[in-house]
Amino acid sequence: MTSAVGADADNDRRNVSDAVGVVVLGACAVWPLLSAAGRDGRPEGVLLAVLAVAAGYAAGRMSGSLWPVAAPCVGGLAGLALAVAMPEVTAGPQFTTPLGHAGAVAALLVLATGGVCCAAWATPVPALRFGLRALAAGIAVTGAAMGSAMGCVASAAVLLCSLAAGRLRRRGPGIAGLALAAALVTGTVWAVAANVLPTGLTTALSGPLTERRVQLWRDALRLARRNSALGVGPGRFGELSGTASEALLPDGKPHSAPLQQAAEQGLVGVLLLAAAFCWILYALWRSTRSTPVALTAGAALTALAAVAAVGDALSFTTVSAGAGLLAGLATARPWVAGVPQG
Repeated sequence: MTSAVGADADNDRRNVSDAVGVVVLGACAVWPLLSAAGRDGRPEGVLLAVLAVAAGYAAGRMSGSLWPVAAPCVGGLAGLALAVAMPEVTAGPQFTTPLGHAGAVAALLVLATGGVCCAAWATPVPALRFGLRALAAGIAVTGAAMGSAMGCVASAAVLLCSLAAGRLRRRGPGIAGLALAAALVTGTVWAVAANVLPTGLTTALSGPLTERRVQLWRDALRLARRNSALGVGPGRFGELSGTASEALLPDGKPHSAPLQQAAEQGLVGVLLLAAAFCWILYALWRSTRSTPVALTAGAALTALAAVAAVGDALSFTTVSAGAGLLAGLATARPWVAGVPQG
């Protein structure tokens, strides 16, 4: 049984993380409006993404409290179904296949793997746990079968991190490692866009990334340098980027969440995006769920951050809502017989 002092401390921890989340998401909703003012910007897409994250987080907290095993399992299966059903998911010529679809599919596969692995750690039944992990491995194989190499690799990485999480007694070092991994990926993307890496390394990275994507990143960085305070305005990258307008199927995106924030919302937009990710890691660190569940969700969300750094995943409402849902599931306090459990 949890002592009264322990319960009060637990409530204080949850209240702090919830309050931080309200402030961060509120700022993420207000700043696009300020950045768009007087610039003919279109902040609707950003506002929809913030709303999707908030709604997914609330749904995850509620469903995770009532069904700590079933809810993440159902969520993972839903993510897998959405990834399979998404049109134009296979690889194709860079000027005919939308880059964003590939990122969205990879992101959904990652979230599906994270949900299933969280369910595996939440169940006390060994046979069910084994079956759920087999399903997670099947999701990675599905990514390969669909032609999503990024989804396959990222899903496999989430599964391996989930298995390793069971050997950790403290989640703090794991959370710190996830934050470092996300920073390294973002820093690498920024370095490629700034063309400051050694020539050989830049050439090696440009192959799998495609030359068009790298040019989009460099356009975004140029716009960010010219408008470092407010950015050019939400939704205006496609109008000002020559590379984006040359595509046969233009979508107006630089296909990198940090660089899109920098170009369209300036330095403050980048800081808010980083703050939102740090808040999620903080909430997982303070969560009353077991360490393997918290680190598994953190690994999936870090993999999602990596996918979003090199693709257009966060522009899809299903991905934003799924990220919030997984974070909510991993920070929910399960209820048994009407009593919240730690």
